[in-house]
Amino acid sequence: MPIITVLPHKELCPNGARFEVEAGETVCNALLVHDIAIEHACEQSCACTTCHVIVREGFKSLPPSEEEEDDLLDKAWGLTPLSRLSCQAVVTQSDLTVEIPKYTINHAREHHDKDWDI
Repeated sequence: MPIITVLPHKELCPNGARFEVEAGETVCNALLVHDIAIEHACEQSCACTTCHVIVREGFKSLPPSEEEEDDLLDKAWGLTPLSRLSCQAVVTQSDLTVEIPKYTINHAREHHDKDWDI
């Protein structure tokens, strides 16, 4: 099974994390299932940029982004050539290393219950 390594994030994952995931899972769902409360204000419908991540390793293993995701990413804070919306990035058989940016475009952080609707 592929492994996702999450780089340390001051608020969401201070020590970083490393866990196995099923291929076919989105990066967003994998983070949520492993208690990393990444924002997902649009409930993973590809309508915002709050779940933006930077895929530091394994980026090329992800299926290509579609135009809708690319258009939204233009609005993301800290956009890089390795940026993806985690709700659209589907894990394949390759390991990934992801960084959650320090900020999102939200003025206030969304707080979701742990009963994720996955």
